[in-house]
Amino acid sequence: MLDLIIRGGTIVDGTLAEPREADIGISGGKIAQVGRITEKGADEIDARGKIVTPGFLDIHTHYDGQALWAEEMAPSSAHGVTTAVIGNCGVGFAPCRRGDEELLIAVMEGVEDIPGAVMAAGLNWDWETFPQYLDALARRRRDIDIGAYFPHMPLRVYVMGERGANREPATEADLHQMYQITREAFGAGALGLASSMLFSHRTRDGDYVPTFGCSEDELQTLARAVRDSGGGVWQGPLSGVAGRDVNEDLAVLDRIVRTTGGSVMYSLGQQAPDADGWRKQMAEVARLNALGSNIKAQVYPRMHAVLMSFDLSVHPFCLCPSYREIAHLPIEAKLPILRDPAFRAKLLTEEPIDIGLPFYAMGRRFAQVFPLGDPPNYEPAAETSLAAVAGRQGIDPLALAYDMMLEQDGQAMLILQFANYVSGSLDFIPDMLRDPNTIIGLADAGAHYGMICDGAYTSYLLSEWTRDRKGARLGLAEAVHMITQAPAQAIGLTDRGLIAPGLKADLNVIDYDKLDALPPHVAHDLPASGKRVTQAARGYAATIVSGTIIRRDDIATGARPGELVRGRR
Repeated sequence: MLDLIIRGGTIVDGTLAEPREADIGISGGKIAQVGRITEKGADEIDARGKIVTPGFLDIHTHYDGQALWAEEMAPSSAHGVTTAVIGNCGVGFAPCRRGDEELLIAVMEGVEDIPGAVMAAGLNWDWETFPQYLDALARRRRDIDIGAYFPHMPLRVYVMGERGANREPATEADLHQMYQITREAFGAGALGLASSMLFSHRTRDGDYVPTFGCSEDELQTLARAVRDSGGGVWQGPLSGVAGRDVNEDLAVLDRIVRTTGGSVMYSLGQQAPDADGWRKQMAEVARLNALGSNIKAQVYPRMHAVLMSFDLSVHPFCLCPSYREIAHLPIEAKLPILRDPAFRAKLLTEEPIDIGLPFYAMGRRFAQVFPLGDPPNYEPAAETSLAAVAGRQGIDPLALAYDMMLEQDGQAMLILQFANYVSGSLDFIPDMLRDPNTIIGLADAGAHYGMICDGAYTSYLLSEWTRDRKGARLGLAEAVHMITQAPAQAIGLTDRGLIAPGLKADLNVIDYDKLDALPPHVAHDLPASGKRVTQAARGYAATIVSGTIIRRDDIATGARPGELVRGRR
């Protein structure tokens, strides 16, 4: 008897093939049959009127800590993700010598906005090497599968100590040790290696991260280790340094990928006002790839934005001295103070200080700030910005932001767009997603707990771009392919991402007409009573991992079939 049969669903199989109606039989955690199934199953799902897709893959997450202290990879698993890849951008928790834990926490806190107290309470550090860290991941129960890149930053600190943290040049002995440890990491199951050249990646104290400005000789040493380990993905953002030609960074990636023999992925977002900036960048990537390179830009299917409220990390007053004195208080304790007219008047006159963290300094760009709304609006009209509204009303946009954030008992959110939004439109997004040299990523799920919630992009992609969109659209099969087969192939996990006999039974049964991402909200469910902004979904009738149903009707079942994925398949 088959363990599970999904009956009568409209199969969107992960390829670009047209949807078709069929049954799916599952046995032993794998897809056994696709077609008309007459026998009975031990369990059955009636999928008539619903679509059935492969489980989604999110290849850019930061669940490095959450995968150790939590069993649910929320919000990703609520949005149909069945495999998530951690270790992105070169940050992580292994390897780590005793005594260096606080340094790695400081880097993760600055780069990914995960509170240090949360990590201190949630991590038991029962590992030192990267293989031991993978073993720790493998021992934990969780709802979905996790794969890991080997992160460059902790490697540098592990080998060089304070010299590495202070970005001093690596010696020949250092490079030899980095090579050997990278080989060890790949032997234990790393899917690739991640680094960062990005100037805005800072520690919590505002210092540059250990990998910023490291020599190309160091990068090439690691690239040779990847090659000699059988290959894999190299992931990391470009430098983003003002005045530096982006083609110089792409040339570095080209030389790296030619050494690894694998592929390179970097982060790409469209910056206003140059509506065609991304096209110019992709033209150079296309040129390099035509010459034998293998570079992919990770792109995102909606506006990149920071969520702002008095209960979150970033807002127009977060760097004001008077607010910083009460920032640690729960919102219930802050509200009486914030509602005091004298405190409001004082805060409106204070100038923010500079703490060296770029995201925190963006909160007063009022031409880029909008009400989030319910349902959340990720494509607001330009005339609805706080700058435009305040201008029409003849008031200070700072005062307008203050009063708007006091609504809903201090839970009202504003949205600060910083990429993928040009002249009030996202119409260019389908072209970006369809470019042969891009791939969807950049959700950063598991990070930026107090400012960003982008892990819901899979639901947004299907609901907005294939169903609700009035203008430029994507086809359903096309969009499903972008979050299933395409990322699976890109990271070498070809045992999933498709609906076909013999493959892993990771699947979603979706009520397509009801599918939606609900408004983000603050949850207090992190270690040390930490909080995060998260986002639920509706429309997922079932999400299945290795043949086990982990969610039914948007509610977790408590099943924990998730495994650590070791190595490319």
